[in-house]
Amino acid sequence: MRQIVIGNVRFGGGNPPLIIAGPCVIEGEDITFRTAEGLKEICRDLGLPFIFKSSYDKANRSSIGSFRGPGMEKGLRMLSDIRSKFDIPVISDVHSAEEVKPASEVLDAIQIPAFLSRQTDLIIAASETGKPVNIKKGQFLAPWDVKNIIEKFTSTGNEDLFITERGTSFGYNNLVVDFRGIPIMRSYGYPVIFDVTHSLQLPGGRGSSSGGQREFAGPLMRAAVAVGVDGLFMEVHPEPDKALCDGPNMIPLGEVEGLLKAVKKLSEMA
Repeated sequence: MRQIVIGNVRFGGGNPPLIIAGPCVIEGEDITFRTAEGLKEICRDLGLPFIFKSSYDKANRSSIGSFRGPGMEKGLRMLSDIRSKFDIPVISDVHSAEEVKPASEVLDAIQIPAFLSRQTDLIIAASETGKPVNIKKGQFLAPWDVKNIIEKFTSTGNEDLFITERGTSFGYNNLVVDFRGIPIMRSYGYPVIFDVTHSLQLPGGRGSSSGGQREFAGPLMRAAVAVGVDGLFMEVHPEPDKALCDGPNMIPLGEVEGLLKAVKKLSEMA
């Protein structure tokens, strides 16, 4: 299994599980900075590697009226400030090949959203930056389909790739997780992350917005760690019910420490 290094963080290759976490989208300085600080303290105390994630733009939303974030310029500036203030790596989504270069000048790692996981030009542009890249497996793909993603990405010579499982479409407005997919994808030699909160999403479940089932976060993250995942992705907010994006499936900041304590115990037993 390949080891990936992002700033002062190492994961894969037998390292403790990586935690990628933060609010779904940048809502403002207070919430974003407070969440980053809280998550850093929790992961530091538990000895878990941590990367802060929040999106400067959510281009894929249920409704035209949905909140998308502050935009690339302002959002990247805030992520840069978080990285400097808290000395933590930062990652965020890119949605087009044109976004990749300016984003890569700020971000420590680049993320390609699930719905764009087959976009060849975007994958190549991200790979050519030489940065580590997280590609979320589309909920419409089988685990073995990621071989094509890997071949596209590594065609440039960049090997710093990790794949995120975020559930599979199951009927209308629902996702399920097939945990067989994690060892299948890991067999290709690149770290696999489990997206806890998006796997609990009910896409478009509220008509003009998505629903979610955050009450199942604990069982699913424990199952993923037991199967042997290399890290966990989770969206976290101080008050999810007041969040401007993905509130129903985000984890309250106050519950993260307890959940990750259980994760650490399981990972040490594996």
